[in-house]
Order: sequence, then structure tokens, then C-alpha cells
Amino acid sequence: MTKPIKFAALGIEHRHIFGMSQNMLNAGAEFAGWWTEGEPEVVEGFLKRFPDVPRMTSVEDVLADPTIDLVLIADVPKNRADLAIRAMDAGKDVMSDKPGCTTLAQLERLREAVARTKRIWSVNFSERFEVPSVTKATELVAAGAIGRVVQTIGMGPHRLNRALRADWFFDREAYGGILTDIASHQIDQFMFFTGSTQVEVVSATVANYANPGDPGLQDFGEVLLRGDRGHGYIRVDWYTPDALPTWGDGRLTILGTEGYIELRKYVDLGNKPGTDRLILVNGDRCEYIDASDAGLPYFDRLSADIRNRTETAMPQAHVFKVCELALQAQAKAEGRTA
Repeated sequence: MTKPIKFAALGIEHRHIFGMSQNMLNAGAEFAGWWTEGEPEVVEGFLKRFPDVPRMTSVEDVLADPTIDLVLIADVPKNRADLAIRAMDAGKDVMSDKPGCTTLAQLERLREAVARTKRIWSVNFSERFEVPSVTKATELVAAGAIGRVVQTIGMGPHRLNRALRADWFFDREAYGGILTDIASHQIDQFMFFTGSTQVEVVSATVANYANPGDPGLQDFGEVLLRGDRGHGYIRVDWYTPDALPTWGDGRLTILGTEGYIELRKYVDLGNKPGTDRLILVNGDRCEYIDASDAGLPYFDRLSADIRNRTETAMPQAHVFKVCELALQAQAKAEGRTA
């Protein structure tokens, strides 16, 4: 019988840690413990979901435990890179919430740490890895259902939920900017579905249109990408209206030479209730598909990678490139040299 992967969580600052932890449990991993100095509201929610997981007294206790294979990190974004490097130096593999880092200097240190330690540094791009309709779209694209993919259009609207946000959420240096943060999801999907490895940020924009009292918040962003195998357009924002029954009407359109796929990930207004609706149109099919049971293979694959020292969940080079592009787009939008 294969020994289960043991993991711990560091920095319970963002609710993404709930999905990261639960999906590792669903993949058969064992939750060894957690530590944080995080927000009380997030910790309270974490305790409700994982009441039997022990709280450890310090980061050092987590990193010194030789039985822990994997560390999950959802600290304040600006702190994630340092925690990840400490974990890798302690012999742990890492799954970080996005953004995995907030500066190019941090990214370079992460590259050096991976090269030095031979550990895995993975970023959980949840809008791909925790969305069954993306799994289904991956299968269809691989089967040639829409020919060669030439463009993706990724929309990442979010609800501000001001009352639930910690102070760091409104601090540009703490969260890294809207393109570093949210748009990393859509950059990941662009690179994955087009297969592009050489990518140029053609244009990028950030703005604060609706929250002038929070000058550190960027509530709108867009990016235009040109890759060696396709093109991409991205729009992200914090404008989701309160009447929408979920946090954002996230969508992805994948354009191929012989058809297209549209994902309505979290809600499909005017149609059947539920998540993970997929529309496929090609030469002989025009289908509306419920893809909610397509599965989430990233977490099983990451567990296998930890055991076998492979890269089946996500190539390490892909992780680095997504983060680099997000940081370059952020710098371009702000008129800085990356």
C-alpha cells in the first residue's frame, strides 16, 4: 500500500486555503497540522472545516517535522515567497496560493531555491485546477475537438466583499497588484491551452475606477498577450454586483481553428442552475454540456509528483513563466521597467 502524502498549512490569510487543503485530503493525503498569525475570521472558518487538525506553535515546528512532505501556503501574498523558500530549504515541497510571489526579485530567489533544493514549487491556479469544466475542456482540446487552439479570452470578475477583507487586501505592495494576483489565473490558462512558451505582453492596464477611498486597490485590469502558438486577452475586476448568486461570473473562451469552447465556470445566468457549464461548437457538434463531474486531477498528480519526483501536475518551467508574465504585465501597466 502506498504511504499517504503528509501535508501542513502555513499562513491562513486567504480562504483559498480551504480548497487547497480539502482537495489534498480528497486525493488521499494526510493533514498533519497548521500554523498561522492570520486573520481571526479566516482562522475561524478554517477551524470549522478542519476541527481535528492540530495547530502547531510555530513555523519552525512545521518545517522541523521530517514526516511532512508538502507545505501549503496562503499567507499575505508578499510573504509567500520567503515561506516557500524556507520550506524548500527544509526539504519540503510547496503548493502556494496565487500569487506565489509579488516581485521579480522574489521570483529569481524562488528559481534559485528550486535549483538548489530540487524541491517542487507549485502554485495552485485554482481557476484551472479547482474547476471541473476546465478538466473537460482539456480533454476536448486534447482530442482535437476544436482543432489547433489560437486564442483564449479569460474573464475574471470578483466580488469585493469589503467587510471580509483584511487591511493587506488594499495595500498594493502586500498583494502585488491586480494583474500579479488575479490575472495570473488567466495567464496560466492562456499558456496551457495555446501551448505557448515564448510570450510577449503586448499591452496591460490597471485602474481604480470605483474605490477612490482605497488608493492602494486596483479594481480593474486587462492584458493582451502574443505567444509563439497563440493570442490571449484577459480582463479582471472587482465589480461583481451583490445580486449575482456567486462571487464572480468567470468565463473562458477557447478559440480553435475548427471550433470553440466556452466555459461558464461558476454560474450560467439565464440557463440551468449549477456550475461548470461548457459549450462546444465545431463542424458537427453544437452542445451544452454539464461538466461538473469531470474531476480535479491536479491534486492526485501533485501527490504522484511528490512521490516520484516527476512533473505531471504542472511543469516547473510553466509555473515560473506564468509568474514572470504576470509581474511583467503589472510593471507595464504601472509604467515601470520589469
